[in-house]
Amino acid sequence: MRGYPLHHVLRPRSTFLGEATVRGHLVNLGRYPGVIDGAGRVRGEIYRLDDPELLPVLDREEGYNFERRRAIVTLANGRRARAWIYRYRGPQNRAVPIPDGDYRRVHPAPQGSARIRTGERQWR
Repeated sequence: MRGYPLHHVLRPRSTFLGEATVRGHLVNLGRYPGVIDGAGRVRGEIYRLDDPELLPVLDREEGYNFERRRAIVTLANGRRARAWIYRYRGPQNRAVPIPDGDYRRVHPAPQGSARIRTGERQWR
């Protein structure tokens, strides 16, 4: 997401479309979050990829514990759309649940990270 370490991979080859939610359960894995199957909603950001070569780059950056899947997301305006998301499939023994699905609330973006400008968005 904007302000977090991997956001630079999306820029400038994507366009931020807005905030969105997806069905699932969010866990804090330490340095990053993970979406797993479950009840509830997870908040994130959604982007249009302007370069089709970006998908394999994102796959590598996410790593082997994350699997890219299609999902139905709900945009802030209530509209639904199909999008790629990364589901966590690694060990969960140290995962800490985030019941409200909002990683930014429990783990604010690091200080000194790039400023968030109006009109940008991402989905992780």
